[in-house]
Amino acid sequence: MSLSVIVITKNEAASIEACLASVPFASEWIVVDSGSTDDTRDIARRLGARVVETADWPGFGPQKNRALAEARGDWVLSLDADEQVSPRLAEQIRAVVQGGEERGAVAYTLSRLSSFCGQWMRHGDWYPDHVLRLFRRGQAQFSNDLVHESVQCSGKVGHLDGHLLHDSMPSLEECLDKMNRYTSGRARDQRRAGKRGGLGTAIGHGLWAFVRSYFVRGGLLDGRMGFIVAFSIAEGTYYRYLKLWMLERGLGSPSAQVVNKKGLHAE
Repeated sequence: MSLSVIVITKNEAASIEACLASVPFASEWIVVDSGSTDDTRDIARRLGARVVETADWPGFGPQKNRALAEARGDWVLSLDADEQVSPRLAEQIRAVVQGGEERGAVAYTLSRLSSFCGQWMRHGDWYPDHVLRLFRRGQAQFSNDLVHESVQCSGKVGHLDGHLLHDSMPSLEECLDKMNRYTSGRARDQRRAGKRGGLGTAIGHGLWAFVRSYFVRGGLLDGRMGFIVAFSIAEGTYYRYLKLWMLERGLGSPSAQVVNKKGLHAE
């Protein structure tokens, strides 16, 4: 059995080496890059990755499907450039690839642990964050969403312990920047899916997002950062529904150009 690791990138020179180095047992590393202007591609090639360059940016889902099409391994592990596989999770992934997986499972969810401004967030909407990232090639593909894409498979799904470490928001500035870009992308996705926005809807969903993250799911246990994250989730949710409403009224056209890094979790 063999493992392909796929990563989509744009200007990820600061993180791509740690990402790829966290899965040294992979049979191949495939990096699909959409116009990096830093050393991302050179670093990836130096580490042994096969780099595929694309001239356009179709959105997260379509871009990840491009990377998936390049994979040749029996199993595929999809990573974001700002993620790393912990040693414990690496052992479990290796066991799956070597044939020790849960009987009949064709895909696995992983437990993602994300950081905000240097603090690991262990409560609230961000944890536990089970993401489907490991699957048999040919048994799954990515949705066509511009942002918050998901892996779609029809077979049995298992779960692996150990953490997928996600350096999500290194600074408040990046948090605010991502919030703007990702709410625009999500508004376009929801508009395409036929969902409706509105001022009341935006306020209601935003308030519930804060209550859910901070109180219901225990974000307050993460201290001050827990409050900041819960408030950011609420704000992102509010702006997403507001942008959707603006799209419906022809008062705005949120850009489809969302850079290929993960952003805020929002309702």
